[in-house]
Amino acid sequence: MATVFRPLERLGAPRPSLHPGVTGSGSACGRCTLGAKRYLLTDSIVKLKEFQQKKVAIAYNLPSTKAIYFRNLEEKLTQNKLILKEELKTVLHLCQSREDAELVKTVIYRYHAENRNFTVGEYKFGPVFMRLCYELDLEDSAVELIKDKHLRGFFLDSTSFNILMDMLFTKGKYESALEVLIEMKNQDVKFSRDTYILAFAVCYKLNSPESFKICTTLREEALLKGDVISRRASCFAVALALNQNQVGKAMSIYSQIMNPESITCANLNILIHVRSNRLENLVKILQDTVDRSVSMFVKRHAFSEEVLAKVRDKLKNNPTLAARFDEVYGKLHVNGLVTVYTLDALLCHVPRDKKSNTMLLKKRTVSRRTLQPLSQSLLTE
Repeated sequence: MATVFRPLERLGAPRPSLHPGVTGSGSACGRCTLGAKRYLLTDSIVKLKEFQQKKVAIAYNLPSTKAIYFRNLEEKLTQNKLILKEELKTVLHLCQSREDAELVKTVIYRYHAENRNFTVGEYKFGPVFMRLCYELDLEDSAVELIKDKHLRGFFLDSTSFNILMDMLFTKGKYESALEVLIEMKNQDVKFSRDTYILAFAVCYKLNSPESFKICTTLREEALLKGDVISRRASCFAVALALNQNQVGKAMSIYSQIMNPESITCANLNILIHVRSNRLENLVKILQDTVDRSVSMFVKRHAFSEEVLAKVRDKLKNNPTLAARFDEVYGKLHVNGLVTVYTLDALLCHVPRDKKSNTMLLKKRTVSRRTLQPLSQSLLTE
């Protein structure tokens, strides 16, 4: 499948952002004080802790030592013996260093060469290998393998590509992340909801005309196919459009967000009003936020100090509106509706993982009060 993208080498250098503290270098998210690392996928997708726990369990149940297991595996490779699925699974979980990873890569190549026609429906090794690379900081090796034509079919799932892009995003390697995205498209791997978040975030960080074109093309293709583009993904697309002075496009994307009730959307909406010179309406939005007539049950979102500074700068030649804004600005502060977080920090913040709480509820089968099975406990209560 031919890619719709131009070669990566033609991408321009990341341009400075229109927002203070928002750069193409990736440092802004690293300074994010929202209590989260600079990553985009939730723990329920990366599953790094789950992977590490399984590593401990496999090492504990190993009938011999790790050294003996590795030596036996190396002998099988030398003697051209068949590598079994469980052997690959075990060696992936026994790997603890870059040196170990070299053996893992050799085993992967041999296993795939022997089983390339029998991978459909089988155990997915791709995400496991990516979690190992995430743990050992082996993102370059991961990129090398996922692009290797000899391993076509080994990384058939979107999760493998998503974890790798997330890993590269974490390291600020946005050009490499874009390469992985292009590779994913060329290998005809179906994009997931998370893929679009990662893709648009990477394009936003690169902040170039080329990355904007890629983001726009991907979004249009997704809409044609009926794929779901989440609010988070759309927010990155809006921010990129604003950074590229495509205000009309930013307005169009924002208008299609199904539920713009988030702090990031609220701040993007203000910036759209600033850039489109809808200043009267802008001040009204801020005024309505602090208006006492608004029900206490209506969620009110905070505004970034960085964004409000842009509003003030825009209104400096309009004394009447500037005076109204200063009054509203004071009320926003009094009501705790001003945040020091930059727009970049808000965009890159990972929302709470809702799935983890759901799983906990599903797993609990014993009453906390009676310590009886829930089926019996409900009858007694």
